[in-house]
Amino acid sequence: MLSQDADSPIATISEQICVKKAKTESCWTIMLQVFPTFIIAGLGMVAAGVVLNQVQYWPVFTEVGVIIMVPALLGLKGNLEMTLASRLSTACNLGKLDCKENAVSMILGNLVLVQCQGIVVGFLASLVGMAMGWLPDGKFDIDHALLLCASAVVTASIASFTLGVVMVGVILLAKRFKCNPDNVATPIAASLGDVTTLGLLAWIANLLYIHMLEDRHTALIIIVVYFLVLPFLFYLSYKNEHTCLVLCTGWTPVLTAMLISSGGGLILDKAVEHFKGIAVFSPVMNGAGGNLVAIQASRMTTYLNKATNSLFGIFPPEEDDICILPCSALCGGYSSCGGTNNIHNASIARVLLLILFPGHIVFIAAICFLESLGTPTPLFFLFYLVAALSQVAVLLYLCQILVYWMWSKGTDPDNAAIPYLTAIGDLLGTAFLALSFLCLNYAGDDFLQGIENDSSVENVTVVMQGDAF
Repeated sequence: MLSQDADSPIATISEQICVKKAKTESCWTIMLQVFPTFIIAGLGMVAAGVVLNQVQYWPVFTEVGVIIMVPALLGLKGNLEMTLASRLSTACNLGKLDCKENAVSMILGNLVLVQCQGIVVGFLASLVGMAMGWLPDGKFDIDHALLLCASAVVTASIASFTLGVVMVGVILLAKRFKCNPDNVATPIAASLGDVTTLGLLAWIANLLYIHMLEDRHTALIIIVVYFLVLPFLFYLSYKNEHTCLVLCTGWTPVLTAMLISSGGGLILDKAVEHFKGIAVFSPVMNGAGGNLVAIQASRMTTYLNKATNSLFGIFPPEEDDICILPCSALCGGYSSCGGTNNIHNASIARVLLLILFPGHIVFIAAICFLESLGTPTPLFFLFYLVAALSQVAVLLYLCQILVYWMWSKGTDPDNAAIPYLTAIGDLLGTAFLALSFLCLNYAGDDFLQGIENDSSVENVTVVMQGDAF
């Protein structure tokens, strides 16, 4: 008979498995690897914001309503590319890319998989966008519907393939230069994802809009061709041992994230009616928060895989709590606040929060320089940074709970956590940004008033040029 003081078999097994901890990186090392790529990623989002600020006045955006699909399609980098980067980063850290034959099979299988997911999610994002934008007004236009569907599918397909290839290259280069791909892959995905996706969407939608005015059925032909090719892509992905499970079980987080991001699109669509200047800041706010939380989710999953030999449901000693307090998730290691548990994850969360402030200051300065908006007031900086801090703090706390909960249930967080987190980041970022603009408007902030006046003049100019043409 076992004595009461004897350790339980499960606890003993857990301790034996977790004796060998992953090599710990210093906070300084993490910051040196993350901060440069975060700045590069943010500047890519700044470019996306500048593009969105210009194209929001195009007829295809104002008349057809393409803008409502922007957060959902930009969210594809979280649903697909960042998830792909996280999967391959974990595989790289676990040595699964060391064998050339295994690496080629895994890489090709994942590229086909993101094509399948991109086509389906792009099509569904257009349907959700139409439902949210048109049903309340009781309107429907078949030509506009075909244009939205075709532009979303083509944008998602091309962006997913292009960014997928870039992600593979980044991870292989990180592996070669002994750099942790968890720290660099997802920021690079974010840096290229927004501006690539938005540029493609604007160009393709405008081209199809011209064809629609000429009574050409290009949009319908594109949709038919893609759905003829889709079953073949599904077959290839299903036959690949590395992607079969994700293909069969990975749709729930991707589709749910798309719905959440579409909610952000609805908020953005309403917000630009009152604050035209919000469009240039929205991709940066949303993308930066999603970027940082994706790094945290990817690192946490790699940490759990290494610490437990990839045994789902098993946790490192004294880290088996799923629902913890926010102070433990962000302040772990300080006995006066977060306690002594969760030190590894909390220390990284604090590094990411510290990176947030100088990063956003650089991004605001870059936007103001590129758009000739003048110098932001201290009040604008204050409300913007409070909104950004609130978004990222909530995301990092949710990341702690979500990743550990998925691990306990036997779900790979690499496949499921990042889509949820980046989608919630889009929703929270757009909502907090709109709220900060409302507060600044009530406070009579001079910088905000200047942005809105410049946007109004530009809008009138674009409309007059369009009418003259």
